Amino acid sequence: MLYSNVLAAEKRRILRERLASGDLLRFPGAPSPLGARLIESKGFDGVYISGAVISADLGLPDIGLTTLTEVAARGQQITRMTDLPTIIDADTGFGEPMNVARTVQTFEDAGLSGMHIEDQVNPKRCGHLDGKSVVDADTAVKRVRAAVDGRRDPNFLIMARTDIRAVDGLDAAIDRAKALVDAGADALFPEAMRSLEEFAAMRAAVDVPMLANVTEFGKSELFSVDQLRDVGVNIVVWPVSLLRIGMGAASRALDTLVEDGHLTSKLDEMQHRADLYDLIDYQGYSRFDQNVFDFHVRREHSEAS
Repeated sequence: MLYSNVLAAEKRRILRERLASGDLLRFPGAPSPLGARLIESKGFDGVYISGAVISADLGLPDIGLTTLTEVAARGQQITRMTDLPTIIDADTGFGEPMNVARTVQTFEDAGLSGMHIEDQVNPKRCGHLDGKSVVDADTAVKRVRAAVDGRRDPNFLIMARTDIRAVDGLDAAIDRAKALVDAGADALFPEAMRSLEEFAAMRAAVDVPMLANVTEFGKSELFSVDQLRDVGVNIVVWPVSLLRIGMGAASRALDTLVEDGHLTSKLDEMQHRADLYDLIDYQGYSRFDQNVFDFHVRREHSEAS
């Protein structure tokens, strides 16, 4: 009931332990706190919080328009509703290196388990669009070092994302990855890899956990969990999938409402009220309410006295 009973420090410890095991962890992207509850109920390993989804939910493009306050607030709303560890998209860190350190501490305070910071020029672009630009190696390294120096909980995961593959090629991505790991990154997020062989090359280059971004309509194929496990990937995220599925279904339902004037034909596509109540533990709130307010007034004396 209410929020997760698993403390943030414990979620971070669990994430580190799972990563150290070498298992492949599945982190679907949650578009909302309710989405995080659904992900947990289906047995996944963690929850991913996408900057692109936060931007889209605000009606904005994913070009760095969201603020640290907006992103941290949504991250806190999501992470406190699930017992699973959560990783959040920090874009380019919301400013210069000092701002990056503040970003880390703000996310720690919000209860998140980790974050990734990228090496794009601000304003950034979606990682699977053309026309991206990346900062020089020195600037990218300073961002990671600032994040590591700003961290207070050593189990808070600092992941470095590099977008340089789409700009300068795979060799440049390997060189950048090595520099970011040397700067203290706990994990690596190589964006927009074109093939499993490229993931394998990145795996051979660095000895830290590696994340694969499986996003529809992008530069990479929609590789399966088994394929990615075989080339040494440790975390897979599907950042925007649930948002896309939800918005697609909503669009089709609105078309039906315009055409038919009712949604009777869509009932079997909807989450049932009972399933929603189970997911949000409606009965738990009712029991709490009854336990707190279940009392009666005892009359010691008759009204005549």
